[in-house]
Amino acid sequence: MRCQNTLMFLINKNILITFVNRTSKHLLAFFDVENMGHLLLVQHHEFSLPFENPVLVFLTLLLIVFFAPLLMKKINIPSIIGLILAGVLIGPNGLKIVEMNSGIGLLSTIGLLYIMFIAGLELDFNQFKINKSKSFVFGFFTFIIPLLIGFPVMHYMFGYDFWASLLTASMFSTHTLVSYPIVSRLGVSNNQAVAITIGATILTDAAVLILLAVIVSVKEGGLSIWYFLQLFVSLAIFSVIVFLLVPRFAKWAFRYIEDDKYAHYILVLMFLFICSALAMLAGLEPIIGAFAAGLTLNKLIPHGSPLMNRIDYVGNSLFIPIFLISVGMIVDLRIVLNGTQTIVVAFGLTLVALLGKWLAAFVTQKILKYSLPQRNVMFGLSSAHAAATLAIILVGFNSGILDEYILNGTIVLILVTCVISSLSTDKAARKIIAEEENIPLSEADMGNYAQEKILVPIANPSSIGRHVELAYLIKDKKSANSVSLLGVLKNNDEAEQNILKFRKTLSDYVANVNASEINVDILTTIDYRVASGIARVARETMTDIVIIGWPDKNYTGGKVLTDTIDAVIKTMDKNLFVCNVEKTMIEDKRIVVVSPPLTEKEDGFKVWVRKIVQLGEQLSLPIVHIGHPKTQEILRSHKELKANISFVEFNNWTDPLSCVAEVKKDDLIVLVSAHPGYISHLPALDNLPTRVEEKFPHNNRIVIFPKKFEPHQLIESSETIFAP
Repeated sequence: MRCQNTLMFLINKNILITFVNRTSKHLLAFFDVENMGHLLLVQHHEFSLPFENPVLVFLTLLLIVFFAPLLMKKINIPSIIGLILAGVLIGPNGLKIVEMNSGIGLLSTIGLLYIMFIAGLELDFNQFKINKSKSFVFGFFTFIIPLLIGFPVMHYMFGYDFWASLLTASMFSTHTLVSYPIVSRLGVSNNQAVAITIGATILTDAAVLILLAVIVSVKEGGLSIWYFLQLFVSLAIFSVIVFLLVPRFAKWAFRYIEDDKYAHYILVLMFLFICSALAMLAGLEPIIGAFAAGLTLNKLIPHGSPLMNRIDYVGNSLFIPIFLISVGMIVDLRIVLNGTQTIVVAFGLTLVALLGKWLAAFVTQKILKYSLPQRNVMFGLSSAHAAATLAIILVGFNSGILDEYILNGTIVLILVTCVISSLSTDKAARKIIAEEENIPLSEADMGNYAQEKILVPIANPSSIGRHVELAYLIKDKKSANSVSLLGVLKNNDEAEQNILKFRKTLSDYVANVNASEINVDILTTIDYRVASGIARVARETMTDIVIIGWPDKNYTGGKVLTDTIDAVIKTMDKNLFVCNVEKTMIEDKRIVVVSPPLTEKEDGFKVWVRKIVQLGEQLSLPIVHIGHPKTQEILRSHKELKANISFVEFNNWTDPLSCVAEVKKDDLIVLVSAHPGYISHLPALDNLPTRVEEKFPHNNRIVIFPKKFEPHQLIESSETIFAP
């Protein structure tokens, strides 16, 4: 029975009010205020439970999304649990505040697809390719072990027939990345254990869903050689479209709408649902298509880009929380009162599901020699059963293969495993963070001055977009410092007026390009010489890296800027990146680094190596190092440089650009130079930016001038060059 709420209206004497209920179209009565008093009780169907008005439904969801994480934070419990429990409370099996209708189903479906999509986007493609065999190892064990445990339990202990036991056992092999937002938020999504778990997810869910289709076909008498042929053909067509055609069209579309940042996000959503729909046409679950969409767009959307920031922001603030609420809404805790059979089945299902996933993580840890926190994060991520599990059980129930005891028991399994998954993942991820930090205090604890600072001098405000984007891609994400944009103006009578004009112009450009979503601050100063002004501000702000653009040949005043940059190169002892990024870096296919002999003896060596490795990870690009064998020996000896690096020996340093045969038209070229007087300086490196521009006019290119060691620092061994 619906709960009837009332609204009370205070009205003046002798005034009659007509109230029309817009939903029920019923005209309520007139009342004589003098006889009835000053209060009028009006029944309002809009506020009856469960809410049907979309405004009230959405308001309820937003209140939960806002307050549940705050409450869970107070009691030190992952916010995911609060969202699921809130769903239990407000759902049709709780207080009946919100029904599980088509609107909730739509937002929930988007949230589930979003989880799989973000998992594909955040996957470190280089690491995935390197560790794909490890993903197959965990994928195999997390599929086969729960299946082998679950089948005899269901068949011999609970007495179900062969097909019901096989279908239920296959359900144990699935898992939903419900707790993935935890590892993403804590910044350990690129850990190898997380990467192989994500890879294993797609393998296990695909295998189980294919097995589901086979079992249902057997029960319906439709299994034949033609079924498998059709499945194989549809998968082949799906793979060709998603992994070959979609990336090419996406690259063209991003380039075509380069200046329309809102259209970028809509385009990404469109590809997400296109791939999900194609998966359905191929006979697979949409989550397979969502994950494939993430993998497809992985290289086109750098992990630190503003577009990725938009995708994460919308998903983690709205769609994913509503999906977690919807998981709770399908839970009916009253089923435990339906007799001992339901309790026993629910307990058995939950125990087998958790035991199978723990054993899979344990065996994988021993084989791959992972740490205990890595094993626990694998277990945590893979132990949650939600969407795929529910889909399998509902299909089996509707097909008459499974009974209501398994259905009700699965609901309990979903709630328990999601809670355990969240707690285990959160605890393990925090331990992984502690393992990766080899110093008692993080840089953040030491204050902003101890953290990385990047300065981007700006001469032409219209060119800041890609320079700032490059700064953001290589910026240390742990640093609290923003990227600083610097304008140096002539010290003359109009200096103050020019400062105001420059700041206004630069602010307008910042608001209309990618930098609008990047944490930047604007600095202006005056000096008689621009180069000395840049050097002075770099020292004052304790800047670690200066990124300066090489002037466009077509830009008015280009000759003056060229002279200024030459002066900066000659006078500044900072890690200087002179860049010319004329096309979007997502069009590049490799990063080719050329460095001179003894470059490892410069203080800035460890800085530029880490930044190029980070750039490769952000853009999912392989790195080719062309240089001296001793430099390459040092690079090879440091396992912490987790990048897809290959090496080409080069010894003709009388002509550094003679390595042109190794460079392709789609390469991002990075040449390491040195100031005169530095230990790695060679006369052939003089005027390198100009010569690179002439030699490779159509490539994106960066010339790096590393900071040099002070004399007393040269006694340090190259063995410790990468020490924190």
